[in-house]
Amino acid sequence: MKKPKRLGICMDHSDAHLMVFNTDIIELNSIESTFTHQEKQDTLQKSEHTMHNKEQQQQSAYYKELSETIKDYDEVILFGPTNAKAELLNMLVEDHYFDNIKIEVEQTDRLTENQQHAFVKDYFLKNK
Repeated sequence: MKKPKRLGICMDHSDAHLMVFNTDIIELNSIESTFTHQEKQDTLQKSEHTMHNKEQQQQSAYYKELSETIKDYDEVILFGPTNAKAELLNMLVEDHYFDNIKIEVEQTDRLTENQQHAFVKDYFLKNK
């Protein structure tokens, strides 16, 4: 029987820390949203409508990049302090490509890198 490929993603609206879980080893990668605070200030000076549209487009691109990564896994846990994980999950649920991928969401506080690793390890060991 093939071992499931497992991924933990600690995320908010600005960046995501990806942790591949392989028994005990956690490999790390990060994906960042391109909509920075400085860019928000610059576009806000032009108009709030322009800023909102630009933010939505870049947030969508950020979620799309995350979804491309998720496609390679069998089980995914999305966690973090903001509602970004729920927004990503809603986008994934609409795409039938993700129907066979077990994706769950957990609310957490802000976690250090070591706490993120421990969370992913505990989650996948508990949910074998």
